[in-house]
Amino acid sequence: MVHKLALIGFGTVGQGLCEILEAKHEMLRERYGFDWRVVAVSDFIKGSVYCADGLKVTTLLELAKGGRSLEEYQGPGDLHKGWDALRSASETNADTVCELSFTDVETGEPAISHCRAAFEAGKNIVTSNKGPASLRYAELSALARGHGARFKIEGTVMAGTPVLNLCEGPLAGCEIRAARGILNGTTNYILSEMEQGAAFDEVLTRAQELGYAEADPTGDVEGFDAMAKVVILANVVLGVPISAADVQREGITEISLDMIDEARAKGARWKLLGSVERCAGGVRASVQPEMVPLSHPLAGIMGATNALTFSTDLLGDVTIVGPGAGRLETGFSILTDIIEIHNESKGGVR
Repeated sequence: MVHKLALIGFGTVGQGLCEILEAKHEMLRERYGFDWRVVAVSDFIKGSVYCADGLKVTTLLELAKGGRSLEEYQGPGDLHKGWDALRSASETNADTVCELSFTDVETGEPAISHCRAAFEAGKNIVTSNKGPASLRYAELSALARGHGARFKIEGTVMAGTPVLNLCEGPLAGCEIRAARGILNGTTNYILSEMEQGAAFDEVLTRAQELGYAEADPTGDVEGFDAMAKVVILANVVLGVPISAADVQREGITEISLDMIDEARAKGARWKLLGSVERCAGGVRASVQPEMVPLSHPLAGIMGATNALTFSTDLLGDVTIVGPGAGRLETGFSILTDIIEIHNESKGGVR
């Protein structure tokens, strides 16, 4: 059976996913018995197109990369153009909706509305958007279950580096008591460069030029991005529902070169760490800069790399290291969730 996909948002991640799907089409079919068809793409800026028989991905990519509207798409089949995201999420014949739109992390919109529309139509959601997972995880999970749909969010914490799937798969059977790590590559890059003597403002400008930081870097440097990921870890991995208000948050804007030198003299270095751990009556959750001893595995994580240490009852500490952002990296996270849905639909066959 062909798995039909609708993409809501066709920016960096959506295009990265399509590049991966096209490049690995034969391998996915041969290794996993997984065949796919993109039937709809809807983007607030680039326009939308839907064809129940499927769209040619290479043509979609050519239009997007050429700065042209998706509504210039020409091909066989009955084409529908100009549908908004809600209609594309609910009325197309897609099995799974990949929710990849630009979303306000404070409200979770429009992604939350897209998720609701898809679930109510009995469609699965795969998303890398932190908004729905950090703000409405329990509600949306229940809605998905009630309509026989799946809600997959691997890409919300460390892009393609398998964090949530690690807990549900290889670490299944362990009690995870805490998770602590570097959850924002931008701040880790800034702190790494400051160790070389560059001032915060200088490094931030460089991070923006490299595409690590947004024009408004507040979400990264003030810890909001990491905070959303901590909330997701608490809700999903530890199974304790919390909100942003439950997370003690502090960013890195007060870290000076003198403080960097002080840490070096003590055999440590500064890292912005997100942490959630079980305690009596719930969890303690925080995002704050900490001096990490050089002997600790997290101290050696430099540049834009992410890392997360799980404290378990059976294995002790398990640390996973990998990229936390990127076009192909995040696109890969969407692919892994789609394949997981495919495997589950076959009765768990892998």
